[in-house]
Amino acid sequence: MARQHNGRMDIDPQWLQGLAARGKQPPRRPRVPLTWSGRVIGSVEPELLATLHLPADLRAQGEGWEVTGDPTPALGRIADALRAAGVVQAWRDEQLAVTDEAGHVLATVERGVTRLLGIATHAVHLLGVDAQGWHWVQRRALTKPDDPGLWDTLVGGMVPAGEATASALEREAQEEAGLDLAQLQDVRLGGAVVTQRPSATLPAGYIVERITWYDCVVPAQVVPVNRDGEVQEFRRMPPDEVARRLQADEFTIDAALMLLQRGL
Repeated sequence: MARQHNGRMDIDPQWLQGLAARGKQPPRRPRVPLTWSGRVIGSVEPELLATLHLPADLRAQGEGWEVTGDPTPALGRIADALRAAGVVQAWRDEQLAVTDEAGHVLATVERGVTRLLGIATHAVHLLGVDAQGWHWVQRRALTKPDDPGLWDTLVGGMVPAGEATASALEREAQEEAGLDLAQLQDVRLGGAVVTQRPSATLPAGYIVERITWYDCVVPAQVVPVNRDGEVQEFRRMPPDEVARRLQADEFTIDAALMLLQRGL
């Protein structure tokens, strides 16, 4: 079991270094910038686009590719071309915000192509403990395409275009854990993490994700129940078990970074 030092769990420094490296991984293969109006909005593997029947909205520009015209419909046509080529893993019919490197929203795009285009996404998570300081965590369903069966935060999901982060948190809490935020205590903004790594399921995909996380206390009478089929189980887990499972790489990279940022 993990040991405590001054009331906090001891974590192996070498494992921490490895986690930090896994949270900020370079692409497997070279990528070039994807731009619109001179601003970088993503990145792509040049060979992927060079072999497709591309709409006029996308053209080679220097060492990268440039989206032209009105960005939202242009990106929609590019997404359709990627779908027609059979390289999109899952079409979600959900629009996510497209931002520049400064975080300014420029357009929206189909969620299913964000990783192929290296477009940064925004997710929201909820971390929860009980009155004893035990963590409420979930095990991801084995049918999930990403990180199946790994432990995760209490609640987590994507923030669609046009939806406020707090509203997305409330919706995800209902859908994923059957929780009304009014049932919880001391719900507050906790922090943010950014991860970058190759997609495990899309050979040409690259994940860039900004995660805003909240913290809360789950009262004794409140028990999360999954409603969307994406959670195998919820469990109350003591801090020493969380620390042990973290260092055994049984949690997702994102959840590990958030839990450590919060503190065990």
